[in-house]
Amino acid sequence: MTPRLICFNKPYGVLSQFTPEGRWQGLKGYIDLPGVYVAGRLDADSEGLLLLTDDGPLQARISSPRFKMEKTYWVQVEGVPDAAALETLRRGVSLKDGMTLPARARLLEPAPALWERDPPIRQRQSIPTAWLELVIREGRNRQVRRMTAAVGFPTLRLVRAAIGPYALGDLAPGRWREAAPPA
Repeated sequence: MTPRLICFNKPYGVLSQFTPEGRWQGLKGYIDLPGVYVAGRLDADSEGLLLLTDDGPLQARISSPRFKMEKTYWVQVEGVPDAAALETLRRGVSLKDGMTLPARARLLEPAPALWERDPPIRQRQSIPTAWLELVIREGRNRQVRRMTAAVGFPTLRLVRAAIGPYALGDLAPGRWREAAPPA
C-alpha cells in the first residue's frame, strides 16, 4: 500500500498535534484524516509547511535529524542583517546547546508574497525589518529563532516554506493537499 503524505499550511496559533492545549488550537479543526501523524514539529507561533503521513518509516525519514532533510524557512527579522551576520549563519552559530551545522542564508529581496498574519507582528516605526531565507539540516528546539537572535536580529515572523522536495507553493493557510511520497 502506498503511504499517504499530506502537505499542510499550518497557521499561526496552531500546534503540531491534533489536540488543542491552552490558548493554542490543534490540527483536528483542519485535518480530519484518520491514521495520519505529524512528521516533525513547527512551533505554535510559527507558520507554514507541516508534513503528515500514515507511514512510520517515512515519518522517521522526514523528522529524524540523522537523515538531515533540508528545511527552508522564510524569516522576518528586526533590523537588516549585514554580510557579517549572514556569513555567521552560513558557518554555524554558537548556541547554548552547541554549534549549529552550517546553513544557507540570504536576504530575500523582494520580501516573499505571503498572507497576512493574524495577529499581525509587532512593528516599530524606527526599526526596519528584513526577510531572510534560511536553510538548515537539523531541527533543534526553536533553532531558527535562536540563530537569528544570536547574530543580533530577532525573529518577528517565521514561515517554513519547504521540507526537502516539498514546498508550500500556493497552499493557503489552514489548507492541505496530498503529495506523492518519495520513492
